[in-house]
Amino acid sequence: MNSVSLFKSFLFTIALLLSGSQAAQAQYVLIPMDQSQTNHLKAYGIVYNQISEGYTANWLLNYRGGSFLARNQGEIVRNARLRNVRIEQITDAQAQRIIREVESNNSNTALVPLQEAPSIAVYSPSHMLPWDDAVTLALTYAEVPYDVIYNSEILEGALSEYDWLHLHHEDFTGQYGKFWAAYRHTPWYQRQVRDLEEMAARHGFSKVSDMKTAVVLTIRDFVGNGGFMFAMCSATDTFDIALAAVEVDIVPQEFDGDPVDPNANQRLDFTQTLAFENFELTFNPAEYRHANIDVPVRLGQLDEALDYFTLFEFSAKWDPVPSMLTQNHVSSIKGFYGQTTAFRMETIKNNVVVMARNSGRDEAKYIHGNFGEGFWTFYGGHDPEDYTHRVGDPPTDLDLFPNSPGYRLILNNILFPAAERQELKTSRPEAETRTGKLLFADAMEFVRIQQGGKTDKTQRGRVSAAQTKPELYFCRKQL
Repeated sequence: MNSVSLFKSFLFTIALLLSGSQAAQAQYVLIPMDQSQTNHLKAYGIVYNQISEGYTANWLLNYRGGSFLARNQGEIVRNARLRNVRIEQITDAQAQRIIREVESNNSNTALVPLQEAPSIAVYSPSHMLPWDDAVTLALTYAEVPYDVIYNSEILEGALSEYDWLHLHHEDFTGQYGKFWAAYRHTPWYQRQVRDLEEMAARHGFSKVSDMKTAVVLTIRDFVGNGGFMFAMCSATDTFDIALAAVEVDIVPQEFDGDPVDPNANQRLDFTQTLAFENFELTFNPAEYRHANIDVPVRLGQLDEALDYFTLFEFSAKWDPVPSMLTQNHVSSIKGFYGQTTAFRMETIKNNVVVMARNSGRDEAKYIHGNFGEGFWTFYGGHDPEDYTHRVGDPPTDLDLFPNSPGYRLILNNILFPAAERQELKTSRPEAETRTGKLLFADAMEFVRIQQGGKTDKTQRGRVSAAQTKPELYFCRKQL
């Protein structure tokens, strides 16, 4: 062997030794979530499945787009590489430097331990016609496991098995999505009506609207007793409409065979709702909306290229709940339509946290709040990567949008329940005021500490709106 070959062999051996030494020193894995990340969406699945395997991870709020830090355990490195998720293998000393930086009082950052992966259910009929569902697309793409449940499972007590429930394009008022005018002669619409009427009869209800009311009350109890609910599109406003109209017939005759209560709007009970108040219902069966909660369609007035909504920035240390839910690598996100696109600010309750607003308009896109011991999030629109997703359109291929900021907001919500409860950083049992607005402490920390921790799922019972403690959640919508 000549000297050149010997020298190359020597260099190769040194390289192997150095790489082995570096791998041995790489005790932590940092998953950056800033612009350098190659696949933001699958990164959530890496973290979710890592904690599902019994390991732990940390969510670094406001650090490089909401990055994740975990010990180099199990298959996390291999899983990330197989899914094209960018990671940085770092030493213990480097990890400790990052932690000190994140926990510094001089930065709007925080470390949130992620301890236990939530069990996830998606509320959906088996056929899901005529829509696909952005959340199931996101969960499937990120490889996060979930179960599909619907009215029968909920009425039979299945929610006790889950921590997190998603509701998407659903009509909880019993008006079949108000597709009557345009689609009542189509096979998929007729099948939807037939299936729901048969299901209602099996459970002893004379009307689909009565069954939906029972479902809504059961879901609200699930939230009140410690559950997490995430809803998009028409599931947001119709959920609250159904709560306000428990004792009122709001369904036009075309859907249930009898007329609407002539005093329906006057009889709505807004004390029972989660997010909205002072709204008015529309009773025209041919009008493709349920109430004036939603914003009007402006396809001919607003250029798609100019339609954006803006995320608010929260204090990561004092307000970790909304901070977790708004982690992103951008602050302005492309708008998108749905049957319910966004929420008119004047219909939103004062104790609701507005996390994103449509730029230049008096509309909220993304809101959050608590009910009893649990939490809910509403996100307007149907598909973050399809501006006007219509009936019959193909589902979005997320391989084309692995870094979607709009889809990231969905996946923030599935990791939020995994966050470890911690004591408040300082003692602050009462709300303080600053320029007339309430500061707000972390609901997950404060409410549950005051109420003695999360209720065992097997012990969940009925909770009414009167039993909630909104004064414990110091959140106010942005004015």
